[in-house]
Amino acid sequence: MSDELPSVAEVMARLTAAGQPFEIEPAVVNGVEMRVWKNAPHDLRWVLDASLAHAERDFLVYEDHRLTFDEHYRAAATFARRLVADGVAPGDRVVIAARNLPEWVVAFWGIVAAGAVAVPLNAWWSGDELLYGLEDSGALVAVVDEERLERLRPHLGEGGALRTVVVVSEDPRRPARLGDVTGSVAVRDYHDFVGPVAPDATPPTITFAPDDPVTMFYTSGTTGRPKGAVGTHRNAGTNLMNLFFRAQVVAARTPATPAPSPYPSANLLSVPLFHATGCLVTMMSSLLTGSKIVMMHHFDARRALKLIESERITSFGGVPTIAMQVIDHPDFDQFDTSSVASVSYGGAPAPPDLVRRIREKFPTGQPGNGYGLTETSAGVCFNIGPDYVARPDSCGPIVPVCEAAVVPEGFAGPEPDPNRPQGPDVVGELWIKGPSVVSGYWNKPEATAESFTRGWLHTGDVARIDEEGYVYIVDRAKDMIIRGGENVYSVIVEAALHEHPAVADCAVVGVPHPTLGEEVVAVVVVRPGSEVTAEELTNHASARLAHFEVPTRIVVRPTALPRNPQGKVLKRELREWLAHPETA
Repeated sequence: MSDELPSVAEVMARLTAAGQPFEIEPAVVNGVEMRVWKNAPHDLRWVLDASLAHAERDFLVYEDHRLTFDEHYRAAATFARRLVADGVAPGDRVVIAARNLPEWVVAFWGIVAAGAVAVPLNAWWSGDELLYGLEDSGALVAVVDEERLERLRPHLGEGGALRTVVVVSEDPRRPARLGDVTGSVAVRDYHDFVGPVAPDATPPTITFAPDDPVTMFYTSGTTGRPKGAVGTHRNAGTNLMNLFFRAQVVAARTPATPAPSPYPSANLLSVPLFHATGCLVTMMSSLLTGSKIVMMHHFDARRALKLIESERITSFGGVPTIAMQVIDHPDFDQFDTSSVASVSYGGAPAPPDLVRRIREKFPTGQPGNGYGLTETSAGVCFNIGPDYVARPDSCGPIVPVCEAAVVPEGFAGPEPDPNRPQGPDVVGELWIKGPSVVSGYWNKPEATAESFTRGWLHTGDVARIDEEGYVYIVDRAKDMIIRGGENVYSVIVEAALHEHPAVADCAVVGVPHPTLGEEVVAVVVVRPGSEVTAEELTNHASARLAHFEVPTRIVVRPTALPRNPQGKVLKRELREWLAHPETA
């Protein structure tokens, strides 16, 4: 790094000075004093309206189907009015449970424009899990694709307040296959529900406040049933400002100003929209900046390379495994990838060597990493370009409207103790405070009180922070496994395995995997006198779990699981045993 380049602190101070676009001001949010971006969007309706500045450009591309920004705006406005006509009022919840499709995006912005709360559910969930999301959220309407409809069909009428299901066809050339639609819940084809879209359609007139709820992404944290993290307009607007701010920091810290890309901005959407990264980062920032989003029915590395070439993709990534699969594909050199200017990811540990490989394969591409949670409305730390090359094991500094603190494990106070040990070698639980942090968990006051105190989110991740404010995640939330960017919560997998009559005890851990980041491994202790095969247990788990939750390895342990005096399984010892089972 050149000595002439300003430090990160100097750049941040300049960008956030009074009168600058990233000026910071104090505010009271939910009774807590904090710093906020002065020029952040007031609400997401403003973001939707601003997209008309790019009216004639392509916004959504899926297979041979294209939607311009103007067409998207009119469709979302019409969808919003249909929701209102269906009885959806501000603050009501509307579920989206579907793979990445253009209608997913239209439905999301229609829900927002109606003043309702968008509730994206994990499209890989089982029917029982989807039913839980419907019941817990109290959603009145659900937007689903055909595959999710079939998972939910046995449960229609059981989903709490649900009264309407809007079904999207996975083939835009035909209506959705509705099947048997009798019962108390109305099941309607998406296009039939939306009806004609007028070329001058506008959303209904709704008044928004920055701290009104607008999203509810489900996360399990590390224990228990999934929890709906209630995000506000301020949370989402802050995330947009965080992204734009970090881009300016990178520009100021880059030794030589790169030539402008000859290609319009185009993002390959390779992560699900039901994740905060896909929705709040890629989709939302693209709408505001006029960037094209290219969707895939499912991720395939060769197909991704073909789209990079044909659509002149300038940015892709999402999770490290996506970047690795593209780079490692044997046909990589057959495609023109010269348009790629950014390969960024988060959501899973990234091997430091990935930075070198990205720079080798994409000479004009900026590698980037970041850190954030569903509870922080996506990213609050970013490490991009030369700074990432210099510190490939860091996720970057915290954005200046947020605070980060490392507290001792087991600390019980509501705020970080100012007298706690501090310094670049101090390791502890990472706490985060700021306008990115969600207001809490839907209808779960005890879980909210446990994770949120005086504006501080207790992340459960173990970290350290160096002298320049760069955050290093040294361990992750206890008992959570990140497999190909998907969070797998061991307690859920363990509960499913415990249902098998031959299982006396079990524990689920993550072990390193070359492309997925981690694989899910279950260690099982069999009841005396019982016998069971790994295949039988795998089939048992497959019938109860989403496919990404099913263990890729099931190992029968001949002795009891290692536990501490309080009865907690010592999973670190279990990982060591898996590496050397002869030590049992």
